[in-house]
Amino acid sequence: MTESDLFQKEREAMVERQIRARGVSDRRVLEAMRKIPRHLFVPEELRHAAYDDRPLPIGEGQTISQPYIVAVMTEQLELSPGDRVLEIGTGSGYQAAILAELAGNVISIERLPRVAEKARQNLARAGVTGVEVIVGDGTKGYPPRAPYDAIIVTAAAPEIPRPLIDQLAEGGRLVAPVGSREYQELIKLVKRGERIEPIQLGGVCFVPLIGQFGWQGGY
Repeated sequence: MTESDLFQKEREAMVERQIRARGVSDRRVLEAMRKIPRHLFVPEELRHAAYDDRPLPIGEGQTISQPYIVAVMTEQLELSPGDRVLEIGTGSGYQAAILAELAGNVISIERLPRVAEKARQNLARAGVTGVEVIVGDGTKGYPPRAPYDAIIVTAAAPEIPRPLIDQLAEGGRLVAPVGSREYQELIKLVKRGERIEPIQLGGVCFVPLIGQFGWQGGY
């Protein structure tokens, strides 16, 4: 069995045992998780663990999220082809690759320049297009491309930054972990006029979201 075949087999097992078995049912999300080579988004010394049921360190105090959490957050965004998506916290670029596979138009904001550059390299190596990685304060969003049909925040904030809500399109969906630095609740918001409908999705643990409208100071 070639290395490529082995990784494909591991992706299939990841989707069936870790994701579908826990209730993620969106066909397009499952197909994207099967397709995107997660092992190209982790440090080379951790590739043997790329499809494990856990987050992994990627350097600079950052992590690549557990596959199941990536799938849950993605499913809750309810993406359609052509949707404009804003991601806060590029990390390794893996979540952005999944989003691009489903929507095709992703702006991803990363605070740390070296992490952003590595994500660009990972995306290019994996042959992913449709993702623009920008270095900046993700808590401010990215007004030049607003409004967004979907916004995903992959770091934990004490509350959802107001600029992100303002940049959400009518009917847009936002998914973010909200809480303390140690423990958060995954929250989904749907914007309907002046009303914001919150939905709680369960407990999670993410690295902190650092910025003007997040935690001050950090890793």
